[in-house]
Amino acid sequence: MDFKFPVINPLLHNELRLKIMVALDNLESADFVYLCQITDSTRGNLSVQITTLKEAGYLEVTKTGLGRLSHTVCKITSQGHEALRAYEEGLHSIFNQQIPVQKETEQNKQIG
Repeated sequence: MDFKFPVINPLLHNELRLKIMVALDNLESADFVYLCQITDSTRGNLSVQITTLKEAGYLEVTKTGLGRLSHTVCKITSQGHEALRAYEEGLHSIFNQQIPVQKETEQNKQIG
């Protein structure tokens, strides 16, 4: 059988990372505190996910200041925009997929 579901980006198939990417896709940039608020995330978890997205090349992260006075701003990259579009198209493709009917085999006949 030639049918296979399309592969979607596992990096974006995480609720918090997806929320971060969608938010930044719609904003020019956002600071860490704002992202924490709108995603309802803990600071620690948000920090880990932002680092993951940055390392993948999906985000630019700018930090100013030191320690508790630091200010972190995130911006989606063109690579991030492309990855998010491809992820969205992959999900649409999965939901709209025409799945072929399973052909009856001898094994299916014995089970049924």
